Amino acid sequence: MRKTSRLEQELRLELKQIEEQGLTRKIKNLRFLDAVRAIDETGKEYLVFSSNNYLGLTHAPEVIAAAKSAGDYGTGSGGARLTTGGHFEAAVLEKELAAFKHTESALIFNTGYMTNLGVLYGLVKPVDVIFSDELNHASIIDGCKISKAKVKVYRHASAQDLERLLEEDETAGNRFIVTDGVFSMDGDIAPLPDLVKLAEKYNAILIVDDAHAVGVIGADGSGTAAYFGLQGKIDLQVGTMSKALAGEGGYVAGKKIFMDYLINKSRPFIFSTALGPAPVAAARAALDLLRENKNGYLHKLWSNARLMRELLSKAKIPLMAGETPIIPIMVGEASVAMEIASQLADKGLLVSAIRPPTVPKGESRLRITVTAAHTEEQLKQAAGLIIKTWQELGRKKASE
Repeated sequence: MRKTSRLEQELRLELKQIEEQGLTRKIKNLRFLDAVRAIDETGKEYLVFSSNNYLGLTHAPEVIAAAKSAGDYGTGSGGARLTTGGHFEAAVLEKELAAFKHTESALIFNTGYMTNLGVLYGLVKPVDVIFSDELNHASIIDGCKISKAKVKVYRHASAQDLERLLEEDETAGNRFIVTDGVFSMDGDIAPLPDLVKLAEKYNAILIVDDAHAVGVIGADGSGTAAYFGLQGKIDLQVGTMSKALAGEGGYVAGKKIFMDYLINKSRPFIFSTALGPAPVAAARAALDLLRENKNGYLHKLWSNARLMRELLSKAKIPLMAGETPIIPIMVGEASVAMEIASQLADKGLLVSAIRPPTVPKGESRLRITVTAAHTEEQLKQAAGLIIKTWQELGRKKASE
């Protein structure tokens, strides 16, 4: 066997430092029994409040049936859409997504992450400037990097700071403003009306990542533009089928000219194997359910989010203000967030401990995600466990 390389030694040292800082990341293997319950490899059952399955449609009979039926056409696509060809349902889904998002056209990518990379890599040139919210998702940040354009970061949700940067900019190229619609770690909503005005005033292309907004906000569940009544005002809307739409893959929606250009110039699209039939069929079925029963799903989701916030707020749990089903409990230190999450897991409740580098140092938190599939009993059970664990930790700290 080859002796330990220098690289291995460096990695071992870095991993040790990560562990000492309480930042080690490990995969938890789960098998979901339904949309909100799962078991691990030992058979231990958990109540799940760490999933982005906002509408609980991963286990809807119609969605499962659609995925099974699509399996008749094979388990995979066999290649990229431009070389092997894509399953016809992908083209149908693109038309349905475009209509749902009130745009001319849409284009599917393999993941939401790859969509942001593909859009920014494909459209933005080195002479251009990107104006990016400081709390944008990692995929946007990485897309900005690979675009090789100049990137100017504005203070979170601050239209005033964004305008200051736009006024100072003297680029000869194009301007792009890019933001999350619903921010994944804070759960707050971008000030889209202000961004639309600035995009129009400074002739900028506005890109909104609606990964955590579709199926969550807007009267029809179509996301941030619908929430503010700004359909048709956003140049490009990025989304994902892996959250509320219960499938896999990502997409971008906007004018047809943008889609035609990306098909020809976006390397993450051109050189990626296409999605197989099953996840595309699942997303189509989930989208159909949302459009047919939007009031039922959205009302349940919003009602559940309000109840969880009320239960935790009454117990003086330090929540970040908001209205979406993403509910951050601010902890501060990464080690404390990890400890609380571990104790909750021991009690059969899964929540996410979010720590650096996902969030800044000192802003670690528990990220609670509520879904339309949670029952009132499950919400009260989860809130009770969180409150009890929080209080126990407080008493422990006070006695030390």
